[in-house]
Amino acid sequence: MRAVVLHAYGGPEVLTIEEVADPVPGPDEVLVRIAATALNRADLLQRMGLYPDPRKVQPEIPGLEFAGTVEAVGARARLWNVGDRVMGIEAGGAYAERIATHERQLLAVPDSLDLVDAAAIPEVFLTAWDALVLQGGLSSGRWALVHAGASGVGTAAIQIAKAVGARIAVTCSAGKAELCRSLGADLVLDRSPSDWLAAATAAVPGGFDTVLDVIGGEEIDRNLQAVAARGTIVQVGLMGGGSTMVNVGLLMAKRAHWVGTTLRARPIEEKVAVTRRFAAEMLPLFDASAGDRRLRPVVDRRYSFEQIGDAHELMAANANAGKIVITL
Repeated sequence: MRAVVLHAYGGPEVLTIEEVADPVPGPDEVLVRIAATALNRADLLQRMGLYPDPRKVQPEIPGLEFAGTVEAVGARARLWNVGDRVMGIEAGGAYAERIATHERQLLAVPDSLDLVDAAAIPEVFLTAWDALVLQGGLSSGRWALVHAGASGVGTAAIQIAKAVGARIAVTCSAGKAELCRSLGADLVLDRSPSDWLAAATAAVPGGFDTVLDVIGGEEIDRNLQAVAARGTIVQVGLMGGGSTMVNVGLLMAKRAHWVGTTLRARPIEEKVAVTRRFAAEMLPLFDASAGDRRLRPVVDRRYSFEQIGDAHELMAANANAGKIVITL
C-alpha cells in the first residue's frame, strides 16, 4: 500500500509517499481501506519530531483519523462486516491506504454522510465531546468558553455545546467569526487585538462553567479569570506555548478544576470507552435521514494524497477554518 513515511523530521518536504507492507489485523481488529484522512496539529508536531507516535511503530506513518470501508475482519471481531462504512481514530498510521484498528474504536458512518467528509469527524468531535462533557461537565443551561472557535476542535465544540443545550462563547480571529456564528456560537470574541476577557466578563459576569483551551500560553491566566467558581478548565493543546506566569491563588479562590488531557496516548480501554459512549449519545445527531441532524463535519478544503505537504503548509499558516481533508 501507499503511505506517508517519515525518515527524518523537519518541514513539509520530509513527508514522503512510499510503498509499504499492508497492515495485518489482529484477532480483535478490523482492516479498513481508507478513503480519506484529515489533518491535526499533532501531525505537524510529529513531522517536526516533537510528538512521536507513542506506539513507536516502524515505519513511522503519521495520521490520527480516517474514514473508509471494512476490507477484512479478525478472527474474534464481530461488530463489522466487509464493506461497512466506518470512521475512527488511531495513535498513528492514518496517512495510508489501509489501517488495522481495534473493532471497538470504529464508528459507523451514517448513510447520509459523504464518506470522505466523515474523515473530518473522529479526532475533533471525540476530543471536544470528551473535553467539554465527560471531563468538563458541560450540560444544559451552562456556559462554555472555547478558544480557537474556527479550528477543527472549535467547530466541533460549538455544535456539541448547542446539542447538549448549553451556551457557548468562542474566541477567534475576526475573519473566522461568521463561521462560528453560523454554527451556533452565542458569543464570538475577537482574540486580537481586542481584549476578549473584558468582553467575556461583561457578557457572562458569573464566569464560564467549562473552558476548553487549545492555546495555552498567555491564555492560561485569562482562563483562570474567566472561569466560574467551581468551574473546569480543560487543557487540550498548547499552540501558544506551555510556560507562562499563572495566578495559582485565583485557582484556589475559585475552587476551580484545571484538567490536562490528550486523547492520543491514552490506553486503548479508555479510547474504546470514549468512542462507545460517543457512538451511543452523539453519533445519531450526524444522521440527516433521522430528521434530527444537529452535528456535521466542517471541511475547509480537500487535498489529494500527493498534496499532503501543501495541506501541512496551510494548517501551519493558520489559514484554515474547519478541517483539512486528504483524499486517497
